[in-house]
Amino acid sequence: MTISITQNTRETARFMRFAVVGGIGTVVDFGVLFMLKEIIGLPLIAANSLSYLAGVVNNFTLNRHWTYADVPKKALGRQFLQFLLVSTAGLLLNNLIVGLMSAPLGDLLNLPDTGYLVAKVLATGIVVFWNFIINRMWTFS
Repeated sequence: MTISITQNTRETARFMRFAVVGGIGTVVDFGVLFMLKEIIGLPLIAANSLSYLAGVVNNFTLNRHWTYADVPKKALGRQFLQFLLVSTAGLLLNNLIVGLMSAPLGDLLNLPDTGYLVAKVLATGIVVFWNFIINRMWTFS
């Protein structure tokens, strides 16, 4: 019984660290997205993909050295590749949600020019669970 409580507490703390890292990564992601789309003028999906990648690099670094500091380290290249594969699947899901929901959410909320940001919030909320579960089971196992 004590082992499961200890493990549960450890994983809860780990998820909280993962959430903090994700929050930082989200700020990076959203900031880069806004800059690339609104200032530079890249198309939405290209800007979203690049901004997501900036968040991935940030999140991998912080997760490797803080969230999963107690987990034995795999070779850096191998572990980054695993993280990148999980994140790429997350990116595909993220792009799908952003692409499909930007206009409907923009119309629903009367925000036709910024509906993509609302869709991005929705996508981020969904993808965070995918990323945590798969990274915990595979990348940082």
